[in-house]
Amino acid sequence: MSYEYSEDRLVEAATQDVLEELGWQVEYAWTKETFGEDGLLCREDRSEVILKRYLLQALKQFNPNLPNVAYQHAIDQISQKTADKKLVQINKEKYTLLTKGVDVSFTNDKGTLIKKKLKVFDFDNPTKNHFLAVRQLEVVGDLYTRRPDIIGFVNGIPLVFIELKAPGIDLRNAYTQNLSDYKDAIPHIFYYNAFIILSNGTDARVGTVTSPYKFFSEWKRIEEDKEGIVSLDTMFKGTCNKTRLMDLFENFILFDNSAGDLIKILAKNHQFLGVNKVLNKATGIEELKGKLGVFWHTQGSGKSYSMVFIAQKIHRKFGGSYTFLMVTDRTELEGQLYDTFTGVGAITQKNVKAKSRDHLRELLKENHRYIFSLIHKFSIDKKKESEYPLITDRKNLIVISDEAHRTQAGTFAQNMRFYGIPYASYLGFTGTPIIKEEKHFTENIFGKYVSI
Repeated sequence: MSYEYSEDRLVEAATQDVLEELGWQVEYAWTKETFGEDGLLCREDRSEVILKRYLLQALKQFNPNLPNVAYQHAIDQISQKTADKKLVQINKEKYTLLTKGVDVSFTNDKGTLIKKKLKVFDFDNPTKNHFLAVRQLEVVGDLYTRRPDIIGFVNGIPLVFIELKAPGIDLRNAYTQNLSDYKDAIPHIFYYNAFIILSNGTDARVGTVTSPYKFFSEWKRIEEDKEGIVSLDTMFKGTCNKTRLMDLFENFILFDNSAGDLIKILAKNHQFLGVNKVLNKATGIEELKGKLGVFWHTQGSGKSYSMVFIAQKIHRKFGGSYTFLMVTDRTELEGQLYDTFTGVGAITQKNVKAKSRDHLRELLKENHRYIFSLIHKFSIDKKKESEYPLITDRKNLIVISDEAHRTQAGTFAQNMRFYGIPYASYLGFTGTPIIKEEKHFTENIFGKYVSI
């Protein structure tokens, strides 16, 4: 059977159809690629993994009227190879560069040194970026040449790696036999990678450069209220739609070293949908009267990461003035949550765990993005008080309560919500079905479910 009509290529052709439906340009490179400035992809040789033609176009589009030396300086930084570092460390450095912007400096006509931070992507207007999928692109490493099935380039940056197998082939083979080999033979294609998709046409999973196969996850739903279907079509429409891809890349990737080794985290399907449901609701935060709702999750579903995704996306999209108060009812839970936020780099300041009510009051007066407290700080000393005192009247404060079914059905929660911190917005997290009595208290604090 010829290469073009093998079962593997039929899956590849089906993937091309979906990507073209999503508005991607698709090119077939093997045996057809020419090189140089007028070549198919403008690569100088097969070792290049940055398509500089499209990167330069994006830099000029998003950062107009700069001298060419500024654009070239940015391209050089992005393309720079790094030695003696693990792949995940390089991937993190490139991710920061691509999402935060590239610092360049140049001298203007008056001899003044100018410093600029250049945008590589337009995250606010996803369709203004350039999306190109290349089939069968030959890439030369230090020792070997490999030809991945499909590479998805955005503005010339290889963000999506796609490995395909024939229908009926165990998808694990795509990981153990192919992906592992690619990471050894041509690691530089993964320096910029956002995520990796494995599919055999029926089963499809997505993961990161550090994900063991068991952590490659399905993507069953494009919208939360739709029936879940595991398929190639759902995977690509759920992750490679232009708007969703740029959202995933900007807001749903974390690098966590809280367990010792650095790992890369990509949001799972339920996290992506649930977090965005919270964000959509929060756009009308002033009209919600403090009730952001309840985020339901199952055990082991990455609750702490979901909290980070929510908080960081609100900071990016609504401005950095919000403070998040993370409330738990157990010291161990507080420690776990604090370790996660610290491990992913969300917290850089120390001493943000409230030791007492007075300490909490002082922390809320200071400039902190995140503060941690136990619900027990909201108890009343009956010998001294008849009513819980005001702690803060801040409105730019979001309280996230862990195990909301447990922490929010009692006096402490009422003290916090209606007396101590009355003007904040409240979001609850729970993984436990709420009985009728608890539901009344919980909705009184948070409002209705935003994710279930």
